[in-house]
Amino acid sequence: MLTYNLKKSPGVPLYEALYRCIREDILSGSLAPGEKLPSKRALAENLEVSKITVETAYSQLLAEGYIRSREKVGYFVEAVERPEAPGQDKRSQPVPEAETPLLDLTTNGTEQFPFSVWSRLQREVMLDYGEALLRPLPNRGIPELRKAIAEHLAAFRGMRVSPENILIGAGTDFLYNLLIQLLGREKTYAVEEPGYGKIRKIYAAGGVACVSAPMDGLGVRPESLENADVLHFSPSHHFPTGLVTPVSRRMELLEWARQEKWIIEDDYDSEFRFDAHPMPAMQSLDRWGRVIYMNTFSKSLAPSIRISYMVLPENLMAQFQRKLGFYSCTVPSFEQYTLARFLSRGYFEKHINRMRKFYKNRRNRLVSLLENCVFSDRLTILEQNAGLHFLLRVKTDREDGELTRMLKGLGIRIHALSEYYHDSPGSRHCLVVNYSGLKEENLESALERMEKTLSGEL
Repeated sequence: MLTYNLKKSPGVPLYEALYRCIREDILSGSLAPGEKLPSKRALAENLEVSKITVETAYSQLLAEGYIRSREKVGYFVEAVERPEAPGQDKRSQPVPEAETPLLDLTTNGTEQFPFSVWSRLQREVMLDYGEALLRPLPNRGIPELRKAIAEHLAAFRGMRVSPENILIGAGTDFLYNLLIQLLGREKTYAVEEPGYGKIRKIYAAGGVACVSAPMDGLGVRPESLENADVLHFSPSHHFPTGLVTPVSRRMELLEWARQEKWIIEDDYDSEFRFDAHPMPAMQSLDRWGRVIYMNTFSKSLAPSIRISYMVLPENLMAQFQRKLGFYSCTVPSFEQYTLARFLSRGYFEKHINRMRKFYKNRRNRLVSLLENCVFSDRLTILEQNAGLHFLLRVKTDREDGELTRMLKGLGIRIHALSEYYHDSPGSRHCLVVNYSGLKEENLESALERMEKTLSGEL
């Protein structure tokens, strides 16, 4: 007799739950072709449901061809071939999930999130605003958050901006797409080479032409922008090289932008500078209103907090309101009010200071282990004073792909710098060490594996 737990699917009518269970048994082979199903009365009594529930389920199965009916005899299972997933081979075996790496040097961490402070502020917001949280929002974001961001930028990035020129959005991906619509799809966008590949993909998906902007030791080379209208780059801390663009190069690029061009200053990761105060933003040097400043709280707080913002030059904000002012703000008011209080009461500053110390200690421990391992003479650590990653140059004859695969086999996930080049071969034998998400308790055992396996093979 068929037996199913129909109450495990809340919100689904009993007849539909029964229909789904029988259909799945037919498709999986648990009910064989030609097998006779229980009578409606017998199945209803066994499952403790009404006879009409079983009758409705049988009728649906009959209509879809999963069963057939023989008058005065009953219902029988039809021969139905289970559909294959796209690209699936009948002979293939299930692929096991990838093992969790011993050391993951590719992902961002979420340690030290101030849960107690954040939850307290959330309760305050709920009590203070109540039903007002359900009302429509200004399309740029709530004034309280825009004011708090403006004050933060003035104190820590040397920027004097009006809250009226700040636009809040759910993640930088959303803001990039707004910029494509605002600046126009006929423009050509230049992105750093090497650089974060997702940015190039977003622009390509948005239907705009995208070219590479090669870099030298000072940052993006101005002469490489001859055919570009918009430059997207990270002057305060480039990923993945860690390069900081000096003021001389910044002024050259601003002079380029002065000729009816645009610069998108991506300030991602700028808060984490360990040996000096963060450099002033490029936007603070802009006298012609050609720099669009962009940042996010996803790195400094947590990846799941999808609150980003951009500062538009005044004339561009006016154009946004005329052209795209119909867009609604994509960040819930509850989260905006919470973040506004987190910023204005100084909690964000305290959190960043605590995180700088936390990550500096982690970086120092990792650097110390690398400097004292048995093959340290083959390693060179580069650019370790800013951001949450550094470069590790390896003296080896192996190709980058072979080297990263070998490390993966030891349980160490890492990317090579050459993976971030799009048009040129890129720098060889250099690894990008993102230490923000690693498990410190696994550091020594991971290094021991490397020493045993790689000391004579690099």
